[in-house]
Amino acid sequence: MNTDCIEKKILLRTVLKRAWRALSDSTEFGTWFGVKFDGPFAPGAGMHGVIVTTTVDAEVAKAQKEYEGMAFDITIERMEPERLLSFRWHPFAVERGVDYSAEPTTLVVFVLEEVADGVMLTVTESGFDQIPLARRAKAFTENERGWGMVVKLIEEYLDQAR
Repeated sequence: MNTDCIEKKILLRTVLKRAWRALSDSTEFGTWFGVKFDGPFAPGAGMHGVIVTTTVDAEVAKAQKEYEGMAFDITIERMEPERLLSFRWHPFAVERGVDYSAEPTTLVVFVLEEVADGVMLTVTESGFDQIPLARRAKAFTENERGWGMVVKLIEEYLDQAR
């Protein structure tokens, strides 16, 4: 079993341009992901956001409720239009009052690929082996579960937007 990397795939039944906008527009991303950001995504940008709750799925919104109002900070690494969005963050950094800034970050990569029936989205998060041992297993387990929900959120979001 790979303890350093999580990978999730989902077929989005939409066109590439629409899938890219849902990923690369910080407002759209925040709507389905459950974060309100302070500005647009751009390569190299340190993005500050606040956890809200997704508007796409009531059950996921309920699970996010306990984290509502918490800071959500990411650094955009790369944006390749209609192909790739990547960012760095501190995984499962949800304990109130804890400063995670000295910890290494993980890399989250969203890759879009046109396929016959729509767009294949692959989400990977890597770098867990560098996370402090005391948090590593919990961060990996929670994010493994979380990414399973997140890929379904973007699918639901795009379906609702049709």
